[in-house]
Amino acid sequence: MTTDGSWRRTAQERGDAVTISVDGEPVRACRGETVAAAMLAEGAAFERDRIGAPRAPLCNMGTCFECAATVDGRPLTRTCLVPAREGLIIETPGRL
Repeated sequence: MTTDGSWRRTAQERGDAVTISVDGEPVRACRGETVAAAMLAEGAAFERDRIGAPRAPLCNMGTCFECAATVDGRPLTRTCLVPAREGLIIETPGRL
């Protein structure tokens, strides 16, 4: 680790608590974290594959679309790129 000040820690404190809705269920989140992170932390399902197995974010940087859901009426939104904020409505069934 360097001591010249060129490296610094990111913020250790979480943002204010907010509530988002995932398939009609309240999910706690912190302002600034992604919707995908909040859903993972609460154990919310993202989608099921063709045989019914649960799916979840794979890349967490917006390239794989495994976390895609309808967010505030916008289909195929990558939840790993959407910051959590109070009142967001996420729908996972039938995302495609």
